[in-house]
Amino acid sequence: MNTYIHLLYVPTMACNMACSYCYLEDETKDLRTGHSALETLVYAVDKCRQEDIIPFNISLHGGEVTCLDAGDFRDIIAYISEYYEKNRGLLTGAGFRVGQPHIKTNLLALDRHMDAVREYGVSVSGSIDLPLSLHRQYRVGKDGKDTLDQILSNVALLADLPSHKKVSATIFREHLERIDEVIEDIWYLHRNTCLDMLDFNFMIGFENSSSLLHALTEEEQLQFFRGIRDAFEGTELEEGLKGAWFREFGPDYCTNCVNCGEKFYLLERNGDIYSCVRGQKNPDFYYGNIYQDSMRSIMETGAQKIREVHASCGFDEACGNCQYLYLCRTGCPFVKRQQKRARSYTCLLQKELYELWNIPGHAYPRPDALDYVCQMHPDLIGEYALAKLPGQITDLRSLIRQDTNLHYIYDPDLFILNIDGNDFSLESQIIKQNRVFTFITPQSRVILYVREGIFEVLSSYPENNALYIQLLTGDTIVYGDEGRTKQRHIANEMIYKQVAEADSSDRKGYMRVDLTHFLGRYGRYLSAVQANNIFFTTAALRDYHYSKQKNNAFYHIQAVDLPFQNLEFYYVTMEEK
Repeated sequence: MNTYIHLLYVPTMACNMACSYCYLEDETKDLRTGHSALETLVYAVDKCRQEDIIPFNISLHGGEVTCLDAGDFRDIIAYISEYYEKNRGLLTGAGFRVGQPHIKTNLLALDRHMDAVREYGVSVSGSIDLPLSLHRQYRVGKDGKDTLDQILSNVALLADLPSHKKVSATIFREHLERIDEVIEDIWYLHRNTCLDMLDFNFMIGFENSSSLLHALTEEEQLQFFRGIRDAFEGTELEEGLKGAWFREFGPDYCTNCVNCGEKFYLLERNGDIYSCVRGQKNPDFYYGNIYQDSMRSIMETGAQKIREVHASCGFDEACGNCQYLYLCRTGCPFVKRQQKRARSYTCLLQKELYELWNIPGHAYPRPDALDYVCQMHPDLIGEYALAKLPGQITDLRSLIRQDTNLHYIYDPDLFILNIDGNDFSLESQIIKQNRVFTFITPQSRVILYVREGIFEVLSSYPENNALYIQLLTGDTIVYGDEGRTKQRHIANEMIYKQVAEADSSDRKGYMRVDLTHFLGRYGRYLSAVQANNIFFTTAALRDYHYSKQKNNAFYHIQAVDLPFQNLEFYYVTMEEK
């Protein structure tokens, strides 16, 4: 089964500016490696694809990407554009929107690359300081000179481009102190440039060791937001205020997942991989090198490091009782580590924004807390155990309704088992209302009918998918450290697509698989006095089930037993029968 990731590529660490609050501090210099800017990206993407890992988004960051030579810049943009076109069907089929090549830039040298930007419809996200007077003070070039006039000149070059273009501004306490100027300059940019200021982003800054700017407290963040809200409600920019401006703090920010180390990766030109732009060059957020490590091992390292960071920061009891935990996931692990706190550094702001956006909270947050601590704080599982959940919690059927992929796992029409001419429709043992038993003998003819198209479900390569059959005896055994008593496994059988389709079928819409010899092969291990069990699924559906168990603690508890379609039977000889 494919794994989809967001890949942020840094083709150069060089930067032409010396912003006073840059998180990279002294790292913004060109470091030559043995690989060209394009070679590393191509190598990384090819290596990912070999391991069934698909970048659904490839965007460019820095350093400053416009510091690249014009040829290198064009080559990378052309490659990303071709990648999107080549994989459009795969990506859209997996539910991702395919856009244009995208760059994050300070805009100072954008004019050097406008031909490529126009040719490939590059989406441009620029950074600028508001108020503009503080931009002149803090966002200077390497030579210490003001950069604003050149940047605004380059913004004007985007006027005739249909591709996406926007700017963002990072806010510190010094910006809050001049909020009236911030408001004036938003109007200035809206009325005097090609920028549509409905599509604009505020970001909340955090301090580094040499920063001249100071981070906002949570209360100051609210003060800033409310000042902006009061200034723009009822104006032509109200849509931006209630939409894009503060979306960084919404549920679609970053990856909206418990563990961002499983989905988001920053790749540098030398092959080093970090968590993201925040964790860049920080050893605690370094995952490995694409030239030295497999991508799967890099992803495992990333997931483990993010778990360790969250665990080291602790779990705030208030988060465990918060109706918005399912959206926030306790916030950015990098900032939590830096600020030595257990919850999001924008917690109060996020709650106010959720209310502004009419995003409902969960009335019963305990399942969310259990889900979170199972993955990040296993030592706290006992405090958030299922026994403490209220009676109104979501049941398994609701989870299945909410997840179209789970529907296939539990679909009662996928399999029909015919035994000596009698049909048995198969349902999952954990949701069926009644238990059905039958008898099978060594002389029985056992035919499985499998719905056509099942091998394509959740599988990018159906030829590698397989019908997965599990056979269990009626005898029981105690398994593993948990000490659970379960049926003893006898055999697993995998029948691949080309084999399942080989025999002609006498039933429209279904493939026909003869299981007579399979059951006969293990007949001596089957019980005549205890009900045996046979389960059916596919390899892809089975993988999804276990992935869902890993990522959703409540589902794990509800589906701890085998959930696949099954039939219970007694295996008897004619004399026994």
